[in-house]
Amino acid sequence: MIKLENVTKKYNNFIAVNNISFNIKEGEIVGFLGKNGAGKTTTMNMITGYIEPTEGKIEIDGYDINKRPKKVKSQIGYMPEGVPIYNDLTVKEFVSYMADLKGVKRGDKKSYVQKAIEETGLSEVQNKLNRHLSRGYKQRVSMAGALVGNPKVLILDEPTVGLDPQQVKQIRDLIKSLRKNHTVLISSHILSEVSQICEKVIIIDKGNILAVDTPEDLENKVSNQNILTVTVEDTEGKINDIVKEIDNVKEIELISENSDGTKQYTIFAIKDRDIRKEISEKFAKNGITILELKKTEATLEDAFLQLINNYSKKENTKEQASYDKKESEKEKGGKE
Repeated sequence: MIKLENVTKKYNNFIAVNNISFNIKEGEIVGFLGKNGAGKTTTMNMITGYIEPTEGKIEIDGYDINKRPKKVKSQIGYMPEGVPIYNDLTVKEFVSYMADLKGVKRGDKKSYVQKAIEETGLSEVQNKLNRHLSRGYKQRVSMAGALVGNPKVLILDEPTVGLDPQQVKQIRDLIKSLRKNHTVLISSHILSEVSQICEKVIIIDKGNILAVDTPEDLENKVSNQNILTVTVEDTEGKINDIVKEIDNVKEIELISENSDGTKQYTIFAIKDRDIRKEISEKFAKNGITILELKKTEATLEDAFLQLINNYSKKENTKEQASYDKKESEKEKGGKE
């Protein structure tokens, strides 16, 4: 349904999206994950036809977006981040306006508008001005605008940002119900939400695709590791040196420093080795108070962070090697 082949987007010398390829099948709900500036919004803007790729091909339902732009755009409903709706229009007026923008035929317009309003649970407020609606209802209005015309593909950019827990659940249930008739691509920073909604996730960083997999498979890859989280009082900053003395520890990372002076660390240990007793004894001996020590259950967030961190380390190693090579060449040139 959505197919990208070797897609690149450049802005002068800056590469926003770097030669990416992926497929999304009909009826799938797919999460699109990445940090701010990773290339998510640029990719979605290319899929919707808002901007053109510098290189590569994008197909929606078998149609090339460059060759058949109107046909492709008629298949897509887009819900941008930030709820960009007109506050001086009623709900019904806004959805009707979106139907006009999409070129919905006059004879079909009324039924399509009413269907989008009903699907998003807006029937009771359809005659209210958008300015008088809660944030949750405004999100629904924006989604109704994406749904009107019954597009085959829905692109949802941060559909639950800024909502309270009850509103998040309502929007989440709504998105789940859409899989019957739509293929859905969701960009979200809330990884627990993506894990619950999506059958597959695509992780992007610095314009490169790092993974295309199910949430379960990504979590299982991380669960093969032995990861501990420890919160301590360590005013002298001795913990790194002490942990390195413990057998079966591979790495330690500082997660956060709190205002009360405590610090939280992640400790990566060798698989199938329980080192909690040794950590407790070693810390107590060195005057470090443990406030919390627990084994971490793998989540999609863990998998996401590990992929991002591993990629960053790989890129940093490449940059250092490139720098060292240039310096070495300079030295050779100077000697000559």
